[in-house]
This record gives sequence, C-alpha cells and structure tokens, in this order.
Amino acid sequence: MRNLRLKILILLLLVLSLAAVQDSHAQKKEAAKKEKAVMVIMTPDQVTWTAGPSALPQGAQAAVLEGDPTKSGTFTMRLKFPKGYKIPPHSHPHVEHVTVISGTFNLARGEKADKTAGISLPPGSFFMVSPNTAHTAWVDEETIVQLHGTGPWSIKYVNPSDDPRTKKK
Repeated sequence: MRNLRLKILILLLLVLSLAAVQDSHAQKKEAAKKEKAVMVIMTPDQVTWTAGPSALPQGAQAAVLEGDPTKSGTFTMRLKFPKGYKIPPHSHPHVEHVTVISGTFNLARGEKADKTAGISLPPGSFFMVSPNTAHTAWVDEETIVQLHGTGPWSIKYVNPSDDPRTKKK
C-alpha cells in the first residue's frame, strides 16, 4: 500500500510539474506576442519625403510609412508626383493597392501610353493592379498616392529603354 501511495504521489508531482512548465511556456509566448505588437501612428506633418525610387522617372518623391519596400513583407509608402509627371507602361511582380490621397491620378491599362483609354481618379479613389498587368500613369497636377503591397516592390517597363535605371546620366 505504501508503494502505491508513493507512486501516486510521484505521478501527481510529475503532472503538476508538467502543468507548471506548460503554464510558464504559455506566459512566455503571450509576453513575446505583446512585445511584437506594434502600432505606427503618423500625422501628415510627420511624413518624411525623400527622392523617389530609382526605378521611377526622376522627380517623384517617396515616404515609407511602414515596412521596407525593398524587402520581403508588407509595406506602405506614399509617392508624390509633380505636375506633368508620367510613368511609361510597366508592370509589377506583386499586387499593388493604391489610394489617391490628393490631386488626380490618371491610369490606363495596356502596353501603350494611351491617355484616351485612361481614367481620372480623384482623391479618395482606390485601385488594385494584379501582378504583371501592364499599365501607365500620369498626373496633370501635384498628386500623392499611397501604395500598399508585399515587397520587394519593383517595376518592369514594357519598353526597357523607358527604365530610368538604364539611362545614362
């Protein structure tokens, strides 16, 4: 009888120890989750503009709000285009989600820069472009758009000679 009690006591201690270890692991997991919780808050006056990506024609400005568009993972950036800015026909390898913040953004689908096939998108407009879909864009006034997607962000011009990265300076 004494051996049975001892075995039961050892078993009970083993079960309690295992429960304590699992509880400790769960607490550590929850703490790690809280540490990773991030909140990005930015008012318009806190947006820092820099020269736009070298893949875009000169004159654009960019502000990365979240993530890193040059790496894998989600990102959010704003692009500011000066009056008269044009992006020749191009595509992207990943989905792009774009919201017009200010100005009017003009967009046309296809491999030719055909303004007659375009649509004018005022502030508040949204569009999504699926991967490898050729399109062109232009603005008639200073325009800011917000782009959200999965990186790395890149652009492939329909006509390689339109790529500003290959043009001599």
